[in-house]
Amino acid sequence: MVANYLLRALSGFFLKHKVLSIGTKYYPTNNNEREYVEMINYTQTMLVEIDKAHITTSKIFENLINEVGKENIPDNKRFIEIKPAEDRVDEYALLSNIIMGSDRYLYVEVFNKGRIISDFADIIKRENGTIVEQSSSEIVAKLLSKNDAIRVAIELIRVGINKDISVRAAVGMTGAASIERSINLNREIGEVSGVGFTKLGGEFAVVFPSKFSKLKGEPLLYDNYLFIDVINSTKFIDNKGRDHLVEIMNDIKGFIEQECKGKIEGYREGGDDLIANFPTKDLALKAGIDSAWHALNNGAKIRAGIGKSRREAGERAQLADDIKLWNPSSLIVFDVADGIYGYFIPSEFARSIMDFVSHKKTQAFLIFLLVFISTFIGWNVGYWEFGLVAIFLAVLYAITT
Repeated sequence: MVANYLLRALSGFFLKHKVLSIGTKYYPTNNNEREYVEMINYTQTMLVEIDKAHITTSKIFENLINEVGKENIPDNKRFIEIKPAEDRVDEYALLSNIIMGSDRYLYVEVFNKGRIISDFADIIKRENGTIVEQSSSEIVAKLLSKNDAIRVAIELIRVGINKDISVRAAVGMTGAASIERSINLNREIGEVSGVGFTKLGGEFAVVFPSKFSKLKGEPLLYDNYLFIDVINSTKFIDNKGRDHLVEIMNDIKGFIEQECKGKIEGYREGGDDLIANFPTKDLALKAGIDSAWHALNNGAKIRAGIGKSRREAGERAQLADDIKLWNPSSLIVFDVADGIYGYFIPSEFARSIMDFVSHKKTQAFLIFLLVFISTFIGWNVGYWEFGLVAIFLAVLYAITT
């Protein structure tokens, strides 16, 4: 625990940005999750805070309006905070989103013994949702994103409330999570029509105490661009050949298209960069971090940026030039709320030192003592070079044991 804190503090000092985590404490429950967790811990991937997000209830409400669309939320809404969000980015939740994807489950329950569930099922299907479970008073459905689930829930509430049927809806990462959220919301507000959801560790709801007319808004479609550029590609080609670069980039291109539903734009075979557009942000993140690991396994480093436009993605990728320990390393930059964060993958040399400090604390302390004594004695007897020699020997020992 102390060693991890010291490593984060030391890494943050060199990177000039706060390091929120090194590796992950995420507990995997299946093979897919296990692969990600093992890779993040093996590469000592760091979550870096580049520009801190300001997480408040008012900001979350503002983001809800922007993401779902002002025209998709009626004027008579009330925004309720059930549990305040934490003013920090949760590494665990972020990784969970990347691994599990942005599919969101919508739980819908009707009160007043209203006979309207079959109509609700038809509306959900028209909105490209999938019915998971259905009874005479409840539905569990799966939609593409949280924003889609909230928008559809509001439409279901409109249909129900205009027939004097109270409707409870809630959105969650799983069906069980959405049901639990609905129970929490019911405990807070009773049988008032509304939809509950989570955001950045907090729980919130939009409730509708009265009827409202049909909304005229259309589903908001977002671009999620990923820009990837190989760092020092000229040097890489000189060392390993252009064919190897082409092989790496073609592998990344194939992964983006086949596994992440990305649409490739602006890629020329033989080039060292590409840009792709994704249906959801988590798929762009997944593609970015997987691409960085694949490149790393083949001796290359990439800088990557994720944004709502090609320009924004490219500008974020360029931040990698200034965020480094010694030399530039792979970095994937993205936004969370109104902040900017990055996944930084240290070089093999840096990982060796970090691993040594983490797992060989006694040796690390003795080496520190040796360097300190050598430097102290050297300065006092007029041979400051003793300190440099001790540091060189310490680093050599760390990377060869």
